[in-house]
Amino acid sequence: MTTRRASDNALDAFMTTKFQIDAMLERLKALSDDHFETHPDEINWGHVGTLKHYASLLRQIADSAFKEGEHAA
Repeated sequence: MTTRRASDNALDAFMTTKFQIDAMLERLKALSDDHFETHPDEINWGHVGTLKHYASLLRQIADSAFKEGEHAA
């Protein structure tokens, strides 16, 4: 049953990676809920640049996952 074992290993690897993604998303959501650990009175253009960088990276992931942007068919 080589095929079954290979499939089980793939499923294990897939689920491990999915759990890692879920954990990262939870952490990012918590950080976002906390306004990325900034206070409104302290926000400067450096914070804006950092947040735009995060958004750009997430957009790449979303575009790939949903086949949008440069990944559109």
